[in-house]
Amino acid sequence: MIPTFVIGLREGTEAALIIGIIAAFLRQRGRADALRFVAIGIALAVAACVAWAVALQVWSSGLPAIQQEALETVVGLAAVAMVSYMILWMRANSRGLKHDLEAAAASALASGTAWALVAMAVFAVLREGFETSVFLLAAFTASEAPLAAGGGALLGIGTAAALGYGIYRGGVRINLARFFRLTGVVLVLVAAGLLATAAHTAHEAGWLSIGQAQLFDLGWLARPGSISEALLTGVLGIQPQPTVVEAVVYVAYLVPMLALVLRPAGRPARAASSPATA
Repeated sequence: MIPTFVIGLREGTEAALIIGIIAAFLRQRGRADALRFVAIGIALAVAACVAWAVALQVWSSGLPAIQQEALETVVGLAAVAMVSYMILWMRANSRGLKHDLEAAAASALASGTAWALVAMAVFAVLREGFETSVFLLAAFTASEAPLAAGGGALLGIGTAAALGYGIYRGGVRINLARFFRLTGVVLVLVAAGLLATAAHTAHEAGWLSIGQAQLFDLGWLARPGSISEALLTGVLGIQPQPTVVEAVVYVAYLVPMLALVLRPAGRPARAASSPATA
């Protein structure tokens, strides 16, 4: 539940931040007509994302077993790639994200049209929705409790929507750099687990045959239904009986990514300029 909650919260917050800032600008400028189009566009974008997620799930469930394993491998690798890019991009841009969005919104309104803002909100929902569908499909595949995983995703998205409304009303202030760093740590753990799961499904699909010896047995720690199993497998993504290749890809991804996320961000380049330039 925790991994899918963080995925829903993180992805939803990115979209909600954009929508909240755009809606606040339109409200301040008295453009209630554009706000209606934003709401309609968002509703259509959400419907498209849900349809995409359902179609992906129905299509994958109708495949033969070995092809399902192959698809799960591809989806898992795609999810890891998306998560990694998102973490790295947010690490580099989170400090100035809100300011950049506000500047873009002001520039669009200054040009005399609000349609660019409507399109920005719609595309934000579409992009984050499609990415979330891939993440959640991979997470559901790796989860032993799909119902709890689905509840976590809905709770995360609902929390993100509440944050977006708070930003729109002006009553919510969040430290974006700190928020995205904290959620980034959890997502690194999720991505490492997805990568290990992809190594497992790749073996089931006949794509990977090396390193299949069992490394150790954690069955005594991750007893089915226990809290320790929920933490070990559900949060950290570590399987009770990991193979050598699963452990290798897990550690090879986790260590450098976690070090990168936790490393303090450097000062912006302009901060290093000379006093005269400043």
